[in-house]
Amino acid sequence: MADEETERPGEITIDDFQRVDVRVGRVVAAEPLKGARKPAYALRIDFGAELGVRQSSAQITEHYQPEALIGQLVLAVVNFPPRRIAGFRSEVLTLGVADDAGAVVLIAPRSDVPLGARLF
Repeated sequence: MADEETERPGEITIDDFQRVDVRVGRVVAAEPLKGARKPAYALRIDFGAELGVRQSSAQITEHYQPEALIGQLVLAVVNFPPRRIAGFRSEVLTLGVADDAGAVVLIAPRSDVPLGARLF
């Protein structure tokens, strides 16, 4: 039986994809998330004037130190409902992929782009 990470999802339409609102933001604050079951950081991410600053819990402690995250561009899903994680209100899902060991590597633009720019 395949697990969630290796099982290939079924086909979706372009309309399905366009419902997922993925935007570029800049990390403005990062600190360890106290009380989390798995090591994680509490991030504050600026998505520009339209969306403002949002919070995200991210399990990215293997490859990143909090101070090194400040100023980094990231991609995040901004239209999921908020979730409570260890008492922290996570408002966006910061996107990444797993390396060979399963540690998360962030997904980010390779060039500077406007905050709030949408993935298409």
